[in-house]
Amino acid sequence: MIDWLENDLLLAIDHCEPASSDASFRRYFRIKTDGQSMIVMDAPPEKENIAAFIKVAGLLKSANVNVPTIFQQNLTDGYLLLEDFGSQCFLDQLSIESADGLYQSALATLLVLQTNPYLALADLPHYDDALLQRELGIFTEWFIEQKLDLDLPDTIWQPVKNLLITSALVQPKTCVHRDFHSRNLMVLTENSPGVIDFQDAVIGPITYDVVSLLRDCYIAWPQAQIDQWLQGHFENLQQAKLINCDWQQFGRWFDLMGMQRHLKAIGIFSRLHLRDGKPGYLNDIPRTLNYVCAVAEKYPELADFNQFLQDHVLVALKESL
Repeated sequence: MIDWLENDLLLAIDHCEPASSDASFRRYFRIKTDGQSMIVMDAPPEKENIAAFIKVAGLLKSANVNVPTIFQQNLTDGYLLLEDFGSQCFLDQLSIESADGLYQSALATLLVLQTNPYLALADLPHYDDALLQRELGIFTEWFIEQKLDLDLPDTIWQPVKNLLITSALVQPKTCVHRDFHSRNLMVLTENSPGVIDFQDAVIGPITYDVVSLLRDCYIAWPQAQIDQWLQGHFENLQQAKLINCDWQQFGRWFDLMGMQRHLKAIGIFSRLHLRDGKPGYLNDIPRTLNYVCAVAEKYPELADFNQFLQDHVLVALKESL
């Protein structure tokens, strides 16, 4: 990487240090050259799709979403030289005092992303039945079976999958960042937030990104506060004519989309621990599972699943952590 920077790009590297950790195989380094700070992404081509990052960065930038400028690229070795958005993400800055301002800026950016007609028609993968099925499979394989050593009966699980997938597929479609949360939104002095980690963007359900933001796996807020932020976003989507449903229907989509996402996330956190040797994400499972339990308790169709969670999953999780 240093050889590429110094000998191919002819940069004089004054300093190089790790910039952030990542749940994927990507690594990020902050370099100083000629008084300027930049980020180098190291994404092994056999593990990561760097072309997708470049493509989505271009799409989002053209839609006036503030993503890092790509200064140089090396697709052969999997290196990108990027604009440095600093090291302060929303999660570092969030407090009771700062939350409303930060979330309003995030929701404004999300509205830009969702209302751009070109993004909605972009050549991106679709959040289809097969992808939703695969994601829910991560929950059963890595959390239920491998982490907890439990068996989730198909008579309970199949109706849950059917409900969540049907709810996701009937929603209006928009461009979906897919990880629009407090660790991927950077606090900037101008044009904040800076948006990162967007390479997995798809065309999918309109509630996906807003539930990622408001029911964040890394920080939780009171339901009344979530409702207030969500109501404002709902009204903006109505005004933009992106949705034609009432508040109750939108809230149901939001709840069930959140459950699908949180089940997937719990499976990924377990996989990061068991397969990749990254145990730190285990600390985020109880918070994420709390969201799942709250939705399961709210909807009668999920009563059997709720019972399974209460009788087996919560008990086994307590013993395993």
